Amino acid sequence: MKIKVICIGKTGKGFLVDGEKEYLDRLKHYVKVEKLELPDIKNARKLTHEQVKTEEGKVLLGLIDPGDQVLLLDEKGKQYSSEQFADFLQKRFNQGGKNLVFVIGGAYGFSEELYQRAQGKISFSAMTFSHQMIRMIFFEQLYRAMTIQRGEPYHHS
Repeated sequence: MKIKVICIGKTGKGFLVDGEKEYLDRLKHYVKVEKLELPDIKNARKLTHEQVKTEEGKVLLGLIDPGDQVLLLDEKGKQYSSEQFADFLQKRFNQGGKNLVFVIGGAYGFSEELYQRAQGKISFSAMTFSHQMIRMIFFEQLYRAMTIQRGEPYHHS
């Protein structure tokens, strides 16, 4: 199984880009991870928040295959400890399927169609992070989960 991470918008801060690259490089030893970075919707300032979510949703849904397990990074999602997240991932891997797809949306969240397509929602905190920052945090937690699954010392519990 492959992990696909679909992100709306580019990360403009060098330290976040460097952090993402660091953890994506580390993840190569554990699992195949594909990151798709989509451009922001054109003329978004002329659209309502709902219209932006709808347009982003159409693009995102076009990148998801029928057999994919889809999880949204969403502020209203379920929160996990790092150990629980590692266990959650292992259970998803055991279920099989084509890809495990994580979607990091834009500033306004997700369209209703995307919520309906998803098998779940995950929140990394009760706090709100920029969608650029959560990407680096997500890749670090994904790496941490892989090391927890293998009993490696990166995560000290």
